[in-house]
Parts: sequence; C-alpha cells; structure tokens
Amino acid sequence: MEFIDPKIQHYAETHTVHEPAYLLELNRYTHTNVLMPRMLSGHLQGRFLSMCSRMLQPQYVLDIGTYTGYSALCLAEGLSPEGVVYTIDNNAEVTEVAKRFINKSPFQHQVSLELGDAITEIKRLNGMVPHWDLIWIDADKAEYMTYYDLCIDKLRKGGVLMADNVLWSGKVMDEKALDKDLDTKKLHEFNMKVMNDERVFNVLMPIRDGIMMIQKI
Repeated sequence: MEFIDPKIQHYAETHTVHEPAYLLELNRYTHTNVLMPRMLSGHLQGRFLSMCSRMLQPQYVLDIGTYTGYSALCLAEGLSPEGVVYTIDNNAEVTEVAKRFINKSPFQHQVSLELGDAITEIKRLNGMVPHWDLIWIDADKAEYMTYYDLCIDKLRKGGVLMADNVLWSGKVMDEKALDKDLDTKKLHEFNMKVMNDERVFNVLMPIRDGIMMIQKI
C-alpha cells in the first residue's frame, strides 16, 4: 500500500508534528480492535489533512467515509470557529467507535456523524449547506466518480477536494487488474475524469496509497 521506502516513511513521520493524544489513542485502538485498520489515515497522512484544513480554514467540510473518525478529526483541526465537518459512513459499528473518540476530542460539537448511504446523504447535505470548502473522499472506490459528480458543483471556487487510494496499490497501472477488477477500473476512470475536467487544477500525490488533490478554479 505504501510506495515510499519504510525508512524514508519513518524519517518523514519522525520529522512531522505529532498526532494529538486523542488521535494517537484512536490510532492504537483501531489497530488493536477494528477490522481492516489499514483504512485509517494514520500519522503522516493525517497531519497532511490537518495542514490542508488549517490552510483553508473551512466552514463546511464533507468527509465521505468516516471509518473510526480519524480523518474527520484531522479535518476538524483547521475549522473556522463556526465550522462543521459532516462525516458519512454506512457502518453503524465503526460509527459508534468514531462517536466515542469524537466525544473525547476538542471538536465534539463541530463534527456531525451521518449514518447512511453515502450517495443519499451527500444529496441531503448538499441541500443543507451553501457550499463545500473542503471534501475528503475515502469510501466505496467504485462510486468515486458519482461522489465527484455530486460534489464538484457544490465545491466553492478555490475549494479543495481530495480523494484517497487513487493508486490502489499500483493496480491502476496494471492492465490485467484494469480488465479484471471493478474498483481498479473505476479508480483509473476517476483519475482520467479529473485530468480531463477543465474546472479544476489537480495533482496526484504518492502519499500512502495515492491522494488526488483537486482545487476548483
């Protein structure tokens, strides 16, 4: 999943600001008690999300794919005083874990947990907020293009949308995987869709499993 030499990864993490204590606890809990802990953003990627949020100081953030709440809490760190992170997941069990750790954090009143189908919840939230300032997509890989289409018009000019796992362990470059695996095929199509969208400025960064960073222009 990681494309950087482990020693370089360790050096980068050693020279990156530490996770807050509540995130470190969540990180450890997830790896000990929850299935598929690799889904958690982790230290380096989490600090990257926090920095993006701090630079934008967003009021309306959409987090598609809560899992245990790590990414939502990272994104909350840069919120404006009245800002809110709306985070969506369809798994009630992991959402309960997220709720517990969000309530331990300084952002318990600024993170809104939305339990349900992502497409349905995005449509509902689009009707509630005036715009999105920052969006993080890390959910059903086959639906990335659908999420993008639902969100991009609602993203304000200058706002940022980021999508995780866009390198998909390198399979997006593997012709056999593109032919046989739906998620791989859809992620590659998503990457091409973004590249051909004249409304955005994008950079695909090889952080962990690949992040597509997109700014509305």
